[in-house]
Amino acid sequence: MKHLFKFFLTTLTVVILLVLSGCKKESVTPTLTTSSVQDITYTSAKSGGEITDNGGAAVTVRGTCWSTSTKPTVADNFTTEGPGSGKFVCNMEDLTSGTTYYIRAYATNSAGVGYGNEYSFKTTDLAVATLTTTAITGVTFTSAVSGGEITEDGGSDISARGIVWGIISNPTTANSKTSDGSGKGLFTSSMTDLTPGTTYYVRAYAINSAGTAYGTEVSFITTAVVIPTLTTNAVTAITSETATSGGIITNEGGGPVTERGICWSTTENPTTASNKRAELNGTGSFTSNLNGLTGNTTYYVRAYAINSAGTAYGNQVSFTTTVVLLPTLTTTEPSELTSIGAKTGGNISNTGGGVITAKGVCWSTSENPTTINNKTSDTSESTSFVSNITGLTNGTAYHIRAYATNSAGTAYGNEYIIMTPVTDIEGNLYKTVLIGAQVWMSENLKVGKLNDNASIPNVPDNAQWIAMTTPAYSWYNNDATNKNIYGALYNWITINTGKLCPTGWHVPTDEEYNTMEIHLGISASVVNNWGFRGTDEGTKLKGTSTWSAGGNGSNSSGFNALAGGYRQWDDGSFPGVGVITYFWTSSDDAANGNPTVGWYRRADNNETRIHKGATEKEGGKYVRCMKN
Repeated sequence: MKHLFKFFLTTLTVVILLVLSGCKKESVTPTLTTSSVQDITYTSAKSGGEITDNGGAAVTVRGTCWSTSTKPTVADNFTTEGPGSGKFVCNMEDLTSGTTYYIRAYATNSAGVGYGNEYSFKTTDLAVATLTTTAITGVTFTSAVSGGEITEDGGSDISARGIVWGIISNPTTANSKTSDGSGKGLFTSSMTDLTPGTTYYVRAYAINSAGTAYGTEVSFITTAVVIPTLTTNAVTAITSETATSGGIITNEGGGPVTERGICWSTTENPTTASNKRAELNGTGSFTSNLNGLTGNTTYYVRAYAINSAGTAYGNQVSFTTTVVLLPTLTTTEPSELTSIGAKTGGNISNTGGGVITAKGVCWSTSENPTTINNKTSDTSESTSFVSNITGLTNGTAYHIRAYATNSAGTAYGNEYIIMTPVTDIEGNLYKTVLIGAQVWMSENLKVGKLNDNASIPNVPDNAQWIAMTTPAYSWYNNDATNKNIYGALYNWITINTGKLCPTGWHVPTDEEYNTMEIHLGISASVVNNWGFRGTDEGTKLKGTSTWSAGGNGSNSSGFNALAGGYRQWDDGSFPGVGVITYFWTSSDDAANGNPTVGWYRRADNNETRIHKGATEKEGGKYVRCMKN
């Protein structure tokens, strides 16, 4: 019995638990309705819902969801209004205008999401703005003021606004326009760069996402332009070819002055079809220069100004130009002489009252060169000018003068005479001098080659020197620094090649030295004598330096003999520097039975005369070349 009772109790307990378990109710999704859509705009609307049964579990989230497709879910756009039951309201935003949407309320509990019934609605379509155009004010020749007022934005923001204008009715933004910010309300716009005396049509405009709207059209006429008002300045700074005047523009006539200046003529009432000088545009005072006038002539002058209405003239004034004289000028001393050119120029101290139309330098081998000879033409505006003469011949005397030309004619400066130097085959440059009718080098030859480019041996050894039977040279005392002081010492064999001097030049003969000496003052009756001849011809030949005390010459001949010594024919030594110098001639004494000696000229320290003699051809002496 005890065991049966225990079994009974256990069985009863199980039955009760099974009964209780079967009586527990399971939760479901909420039951709710969707509210009708209210307050529909371009981008928003209002709806909501009412939860009538929470489905046996607390509602944790509720709201609305929407889409452009039917049966929207929370996977689409939705609002979140928090937990609870009953009614709730939701605002939908960021919608697209003119679009159909589908909406349902929703509620969420532990069983899932429940949805209400579906509604559809369409957002309001966008429209262009509503606006008016402001009346025109502030009208001038080239500008005016208008604007507009935007009273309705059409459902979207105004992104741009302003006015448009043109000379044809109903202008659009494709015409001239202003850009005056954004948004609704009043705005002011300025029109510029208009044409005077012209009818314009104006409309305000506003742009939103729906498009461009225009206000009412208004029109106006810009002020018409008249010709300027101006006066002519008195004429000043009068010369034979120039003068100065100008004018004052007191009123531009309402349009910009595009050109102003003066006009002149030898007849009254000149116009811009006569001579004129145009200045920069603008108003006020201006100065103009008259050029290209004729001396001693009466001219009439008027200022002028041009705008879109035409050309206006100031009062007429007259003046008479002065008489033109020849210019006054000097010639610049020539410098930088080369064998083919020189640098010179001129300075015009007085233009003679006229404009210099040509200037430069002219040159010739004859005195008083003119512009019909060789000349330069210098185009600089300065009264001082530099001219480079080219195309000269070496060792030639040239006469040079500066020139300047005005309407009165051509004037010349003072005359210079130059002697062009000569260049040897090595490029050494030698000054030249005109002695009588002969052109001489005024420096000792220092070339180490014959003019056919064959080298001449430089022989420093004394024994070798005296034994030479072919051309040779050396520097005095075998010191190369003497090259540019005294030149080279040559044996007579070198002279006898006939190729030592530059092409077109030669070593003078004994007779040619005689001719020079006669020009310097030696009597023809003694010129062929041996030894010292004449009186002061040696002084005339000797330079003013290198000679020992009291031995310098006057160099009045320009020959500039230097006390460079010589080289002995018998032992190759170098005596005589500072006290003596020798010059070979190209003549020897073979005609008199002495073929081993050559003729020379000698100058001595304390001797005023020139020495003539002959010595062994192995001796070393200096050389002066003469032009052929």
